[in-house]
Amino acid sequence: MGLARTLAVTLTGLAGHIVDVEAHSVQGLPGFTLVGLPDTAVRESRERVRAALSTCGVTWGEQRLTVNLSPADLRKSGTGLDLALALAVLGARGRLGRSAAGLLGRTVYIGELGLDGSVHSVRGVLPSVQAAVAAGVEEIV
Repeated sequence: MGLARTLAVTLTGLAGHIVDVEAHSVQGLPGFTLVGLPDTAVRESRERVRAALSTCGVTWGEQRLTVNLSPADLRKSGTGLDLALALAVLGARGRLGRSAAGLLGRTVYIGELGLDGSVHSVRGVLPSVQAAVAAGVEEIV
């Protein structure tokens, strides 16, 4: 069993809001559940993350993943949460070194994943960075 946490930002208009991305991995029937009021683009990130990590050699095996996006009452939108989701999944599955896992929870990650594992730019980076800085986050990728 593993648990990992990263940070991301979702936008409502031009206002950015910090999102805690928590991933939990346990042995069991393979599955990937995403909770926390995701819109369609965020729900689809489940498939982008799975494809990107698989392309990079991460096997899924018999793992059940649950990813929580909080605060739960805030609608999460856009593809900019992909990178944070992927890193939380890697952390929960024990695929990151100890020093990298320690940085996850205090760093905001912004980016869309390509199916080949590449990171693509997203709209709204400036308000996202402003929201992260206003929340006291010093590390932004």
